[in-house]
Amino acid sequence: MPTLLAISLFIFLVSPLGFTTELDVSAKPDEGAIVLFDGKEESLHQNWEYWKGPALLASMPIKWKVIEDPVNPQEKVFMSYDPNTTTGKYGTSDIVSKQKFKDFRLHIEFLIKEPKGNSGVYLQNRFEIQVLDGDKTKHGMAAVINQTESPYHLYRGIKKWNAYDIVFRAARFENGKLTQKPLVTVYFNGVKAHTNVQIEKVWGGERSGVDGGDNNGFGIKDTPEGLKLQNEGHQVCYKNIWIKELQLDQANTDF
Repeated sequence: MPTLLAISLFIFLVSPLGFTTELDVSAKPDEGAIVLFDGKEESLHQNWEYWKGPALLASMPIKWKVIEDPVNPQEKVFMSYDPNTTTGKYGTSDIVSKQKFKDFRLHIEFLIKEPKGNSGVYLQNRFEIQVLDGDKTKHGMAAVINQTESPYHLYRGIKKWNAYDIVFRAARFENGKLTQKPLVTVYFNGVKAHTNVQIEKVWGGERSGVDGGDNNGFGIKDTPEGLKLQNEGHQVCYKNIWIKELQLDQANTDF
């Protein structure tokens, strides 16, 4: 089990997986982490691009806007609303990190501006951790999509910042054959919500993410992929996004 060092505005853990990190909103990047958004517009355009999926309607440069933080106006965030694709159809203007990852620890913060606001955080551009106000089901807020119940009681609500802290272990293959399915552990607002959940498939079809159209989402490939954020035509803000690459030899993501 992790060792609890301190509790203040965030939680600070020493992990048996080999990293020391903070949890919850305003967590500082762990040593060696890659910062994918630091509040500057240059960071958005340098580190992200549109996902070139089969439903793509948008074109570079990214049209997602960098705006004032609705809670702390002195800071900058970016918002998933894209004027090119206001129909709420996923895959039309999702953005994905240019850098690709296998095993990793992720921190990301989000704020939903309006009721029923919808987006999604896609690990390896395959496996969605849901961002959806008002839904407490297996398709709802903070669910490992369609596999776990929503830990909705941990959600702070609209117009407030929420945080995911995630450790993800990619699928393993031998001689091109899948031998171990991906695993994920998720903290939601500093509280452990999911532990070592085995992810069964890519949900949502080919428009949802990489491998979604292969064998009904079961045809997962042995390739690292980027972190994807979904545009569903709603105003969902993101900030303080950082990721640390890991090498998880053991089938364990608990931290």
